[in-house]
Amino acid sequence: MSTKIKEHIQKLLTEGKIKGFLGLREENGHIMPHLFCDPKELGHLSLGDWKNSGDARYPLNQLMIQLAMAYPNETFAVLVRGCDERGLRELFKWKQLAEDKVILIGIGCPDELAKACECEKPFPDSLLEGPQGTRAENEKVASLDKMDLEERFTFWEAEFNRCIKCLGCRNICPMCFCNECTLEEANLIDTGEVPPANPTFHLVRAIHMVGRCIDCGLCEEACPADIPLRTLYKKVGEIISKEFGYKTGFSVDEKSPFNIIEVK
Repeated sequence: MSTKIKEHIQKLLTEGKIKGFLGLREENGHIMPHLFCDPKELGHLSLGDWKNSGDARYPLNQLMIQLAMAYPNETFAVLVRGCDERGLRELFKWKQLAEDKVILIGIGCPDELAKACECEKPFPDSLLEGPQGTRAENEKVASLDKMDLEERFTFWEAEFNRCIKCLGCRNICPMCFCNECTLEEANLIDTGEVPPANPTFHLVRAIHMVGRCIDCGLCEEACPADIPLRTLYKKVGEIISKEFGYKTGFSVDEKSPFNIIEVK
């Protein structure tokens, strides 16, 4: 446990600058999300096993939205990795969270995790502790790009056909915040069909994540069918970067070309 991070959070709580800190709690050998409101609780604070494998990851940004809805006038701090920080930046732009009500506590991912995720930026700008990671190339995307069109179609058809439509990818996604989900629209996707008609289900979700996917990989971790969803979204992100010059969450102020929200 980082003494630096613990002391920083303790100071924020003691001085009343935050209502609570959304992080990870370790108890009885298990690590889970927890809202720390009392400095005395910080003895159970955990950063996950970030020094070794970077596991114990949860969609804390998703929980942050729920907290903000319940306590709109309160300020909270939240534990973030590089992908989490990218997500918060986008949530601020999409008006899902108020930037002045969220304080970021950043930790860096180890090289092992950064390489496994093929992450372009495995550490946040709000870094307080941990390694800055090593940027990794998108080798999985590159290997698929070497295939011809027919080979790629065959590959993705086989992957999508394993889908059981559990909605785990959507439910765990920290960037899914629509009140009504198209993936549950019977006129578009038959809700009684398992597996769902492919490739409709996954392509619809991929399109909806354009300019929003932060490459956290939680969707792929949650998938019981081991569909390489992260590779799919990485490719989508690569196309958006090439065509529009936009990388999700990298800019503090620049909006996604698909974010056309107007606040009156």
